[in-house]
Amino acid sequence: AKDWDVHGWLMKPTDFKDGEKYPLIVDIHGGPHAMFGNTFFHEMQLLAAKGYGVLYINPRGSHGYSQEFVDAVRGDYGGGDYEDIMAATDYVLAENSWIDEDRLGVTGGSYGGFMTNWIVGHTNRFKAAVTQRSICNWISFFGVSDIGYYFSDWQIAADMKDVETLWKHSPLKYAENVETPLLILHSEKDFRCPIEQAEQLYITLKSMGKETEFVRFPDADHNLSRTGAPNLRIERLNEITGWFAKYL
Repeated sequence: AKDWDVHGWLMKPTDFKDGEKYPLIVDIHGGPHAMFGNTFFHEMQLLAAKGYGVLYINPRGSHGYSQEFVDAVRGDYGGGDYEDIMAATDYVLAENSWIDEDRLGVTGGSYGGFMTNWIVGHTNRFKAAVTQRSICNWISFFGVSDIGYYFSDWQIAADMKDVETLWKHSPLKYAENVETPLLILHSEKDFRCPIEQAEQLYITLKSMGKETEFVRFPDADHNLSRTGAPNLRIERLNEITGWFAKYL
């Protein structure tokens, strides 16, 4: 693995006061070939206004740094990308005494939802998580997304002749390890990450006695947070902030 510098941002809560401790939410972008930038992002602003610090980074796989950096996630979902997010979390904790390390949350959508699922299956350091429009099972995902038939082979470097690899990179495989309360948000007309992904994750976690809830958004698609009906967009934000308020 390369010793890449990873770029990120840390927002302080709105009414920040020196000497006080605040919870932190790690927010993970989709793609994975997308990027956060120096721009207004209503979701981060809302979380900061609610009293949370917000950390958002561009882990390997993100655009904007080189084709090599983009390609580094391919065939390695849950590997170096996960390490980047954990290293960034460790870094901001070490550098910022105002963050309460016992009150960490994590959320993300699409690939960020995949990574949220992966994180809670691989560490219990987060006390609350919200997964949105996520992927949990690369086997059942194969061939059913409107992103195109090539996606799984391109990203996971495996097809149906190699279900072992598809399963190895599937957060569902690690569901038994989940100790973090997980809220699952998904749109019923999501054809990018079909809602069966959320259904499998929810039922699996419930069957194992895990702390989880599942909220379905009718008539919404993969772009709920950006172009969804205003009432559903508001409800989505209420669900996210409500879950973190309950567990952080």
